[in-house]
Amino acid sequence: MKTVTFERNGSVGSIVLVNPPDQALSRTFASDLLAAVHEASGSDIRVLVVRATGPNFGTGGFVPEWPGKDRNWFRTFIAEVNQAYTAIEALRIPTIAAVRGRAVSGHYELVLRCDLIVAAQEATFTWVEADTGMAPLAGGVQRLAERVGRGRATAHVLLSETLTGAEAAQSGLVNLLVPDDELDEAVDRLAERLAAGPTRGYAAVRSLFKAWSGGGVASADQLTLDLTMDLFESSDAQRAFAAVKKAAETGDGIVRPTFVGE
Repeated sequence: MKTVTFERNGSVGSIVLVNPPDQALSRTFASDLLAAVHEASGSDIRVLVVRATGPNFGTGGFVPEWPGKDRNWFRTFIAEVNQAYTAIEALRIPTIAAVRGRAVSGHYELVLRCDLIVAAQEATFTWVEADTGMAPLAGGVQRLAERVGRGRATAHVLLSETLTGAEAAQSGLVNLLVPDDELDEAVDRLAERLAAGPTRGYAAVRSLFKAWSGGGVASADQLTLDLTMDLFESSDAQRAFAAVKKAAETGDGIVRPTFVGE
């Protein structure tokens, strides 16, 4: 039985964690997640949502699988998890994490791999590593610091803090906080908006953010022209230019064109 699946509804794709209530982060999970990302990348979707069935987004590593294993087994397992997570970041489309209930450690790190985070008010975000003699293993430290600042991230991780949805939104971690019973609707609405947007333009923006993450402003500046100039002749940009021209000629407001992702 798969623990992660890929689904689609038109231009919106969803990677769904389907092993409630804890969504055990095991080797099977890592393998199923990578397969789902491959399926998503091979489709023509224009936005991807990462969501979970049941009460929680996920409660972290499946520790019962670990005793009796050596560090080489553990290293390979963590490398497999990171491979799946990195594959999500490597997609050329916007990604959204939909968080309900608990998001703990390894699952929290999965959330941090998405571009936008939408959370239910009752969601919580927790690190347990400082209480277990470990450290975050799937890129969580650096990605959290990038989102909320080094000082806030340091306290959050070292003190094994749990942030409420409201605290996560206040810190800048969560982009949109909604009532629990409105999470799916809010995420679907945001996903549809992004799916109807200029997909190639979004890809260029995401690449600039990646360049900035890796090398700062100078690194992003060096890539700006290479990443953006081809957009000028794209169908989406030309439609937008025509809409602006028409508005200037008629004096009417600009009518947002229909973007086709090309």
